[in-house]
Amino acid sequence: MIYAMVPASLLIIGLILNHESIKKFGFREKKQGESKRVAVRFNVFALTADCYLTVDMFWGLLYEHNDVPVLFPFIYVLTVFYFMFMLLTMLTWTRYIVAYLDRGGWKSEVMLHGVWGMFLIGVMCLLLNQFYHFMFSYNEANEYVGETGRNLSFLLQIAFYVVLSGYTLFVAHKSSARNKLRFRAVAATSVVLGASLVLQICFALLPSYAIGLMVGICIVHSYVILGEKKEKEIHDHIASVMAEDYEAIFYIDKETGEYISFAESKKYMNLNADASGRDFFREAVDSIEKCVYPEDWEYAKAFYDKESMLKNLEGRRSFSFKYRIMVEGEPRYFLFTVMSEKDGKYLIFYEKDIEDELVAETTQKENQRRTVTFGRIAESLASNYDVIYYVDVEAASYISFEVNNIYGQLQISASGDDFFEDIRKNVPQIIHKQDVDRVIDFLSKDNLLSMLENHNGRSIDYRLIVSGKPRFTRLSVRKTSDRTHFIIGVEDIDAEVKREKQQLKVLKSEKELARRDELTGVKNKTAYKELVESVQGNMDNGMDYLTFALVVCDANNLKQINDTYGHAAGDEYIKSTARLLCDVYAHSPIFRVGGDEFIVFLRGTDYTSRQDLLDKLREQVLNNKKAGAGVILASGMSEYRPDSDTSVTDIFERADKEMYENKQKLKSHTTTL
Repeated sequence: MIYAMVPASLLIIGLILNHESIKKFGFREKKQGESKRVAVRFNVFALTADCYLTVDMFWGLLYEHNDVPVLFPFIYVLTVFYFMFMLLTMLTWTRYIVAYLDRGGWKSEVMLHGVWGMFLIGVMCLLLNQFYHFMFSYNEANEYVGETGRNLSFLLQIAFYVVLSGYTLFVAHKSSARNKLRFRAVAATSVVLGASLVLQICFALLPSYAIGLMVGICIVHSYVILGEKKEKEIHDHIASVMAEDYEAIFYIDKETGEYISFAESKKYMNLNADASGRDFFREAVDSIEKCVYPEDWEYAKAFYDKESMLKNLEGRRSFSFKYRIMVEGEPRYFLFTVMSEKDGKYLIFYEKDIEDELVAETTQKENQRRTVTFGRIAESLASNYDVIYYVDVEAASYISFEVNNIYGQLQISASGDDFFEDIRKNVPQIIHKQDVDRVIDFLSKDNLLSMLENHNGRSIDYRLIVSGKPRFTRLSVRKTSDRTHFIIGVEDIDAEVKREKQQLKVLKSEKELARRDELTGVKNKTAYKELVESVQGNMDNGMDYLTFALVVCDANNLKQINDTYGHAAGDEYIKSTARLLCDVYAHSPIFRVGGDEFIVFLRGTDYTSRQDLLDKLREQVLNNKKAGAGVILASGMSEYRPDSDTSVTDIFERADKEMYENKQKLKSHTTTL
């Protein structure tokens, strides 16, 4: 009876711990999205553990009466199930670890195939045990006897748990601080399961493995499940605060279309929008005729095709569009902004009622010069912070969420007990000495409470010292709606500040104006010559690490257009050519070096995607040719070859030759370039 009480008690504890997860996620992976696969697999492991505990409990009850012959068949069957469910716990635990680590690759495949092999061999041994007592036997007094196969099976399982824990610790070592703790907890569970099997070998008639199972479940529940639950609550809290600026924010899985939403606006919630769902794209289209102004139905539907939405995001951080939503029987303009999260797995979709802004823009034109369009505001708000601090107003404890590492080798704490004290200590070490006092005064608790009493948020710009050099940084602070926490966001604005300074410098520079083509606005032949001299100097000085390419272009039919329609039409044709090149090569300088001749100097991301961009340019030219409208432009490209090129002219001549070949194909009506 005492033996049976142990697994019975552990079974009750397990059911209490896991009932919420089982009720929420169930046991079937196919009915759940990818994001819930880990929870489902843990539920399956917990269910297997409960089955093992149940078998162990009944075995303990019946074994106390092993002298009763009629009970012996049941004891034997329970012993078989005892070993089978022990193997099943190892199998389901391994499947959970592989899903939780989400590593993929050959190591995960080896572990899965290995555990399946051990499980199937174990089942076969149990089935054959009734003919040859390899795993266990019962003597004439119906007393349990562990055989060689039992110990061998336990040793193999122990070895497998050692491998699992080692692999998990290896992954934990390469993970972030928050994941590292959870991965170590999972590794500790594998260690506990292996150690309990060691005790089971030494003390066959004690429920050691049952105790190990429950200790492992408790570790996972305490350090993994509850930790993730708390973190999700914090993320949801932050998201709900951010949602105050919008009617709704949707967080969408790119692959599955699953989504959750945050909506603070009563006006929006009256539209009966779902808080979560399985397929954002399908449900959005289905809801259009219910919520959208009829004249905008077709326009709105075009944006919710998944492939089109992802294509619109290519090369951009976000994009926006607007149409009218029916609210209380009246059409109101909404702005919709879509951006891709940093890790690329999710889309963030913002909805904002901009009807009042549009009306104000019309009726208050005298303030139009000072007003930034809401589309640009939405684009700005959509950008990610580098670090977000979540600070308790009363206790001053905080948690930081690091998004982008702008701090170099600086170690940033993930949490702390006193934000304001840590600020006083850390600010002088990492911020430019001329900005230290301003930042400390700004971030004092009394100042934050005073500033945010009647305002939604405040910000301060300062210089952060990174690797010995100052970087311009912006810190923004706001309060949560329940007034219990500060949310403080830090973003790197160094590139923005430098770009603004450079733009001012360019606008004031007469030298720069002299190097612009008056007709098209692109750089002129003088600027190209200076570029060639600079690049040639680098080549002559042995800088063979340079990566660049030249695209040489020639607009067809310019003379015919001038002769037929006049020089004004020819000028428009040249400007259209320049616009086409600017659209395709958005990150590279473009030079007009002759009447209808252009050269593009490819660098950076344009150089990396050079072939795709050239194909895009030629495809547009083909489309124009087929349509009989638009620019017809011959093009050729060549990259710098450090091993053979000694001058920029070498590169230009190869590109020019390819351009003439392309021009001949266009004239001969070839449909593939």
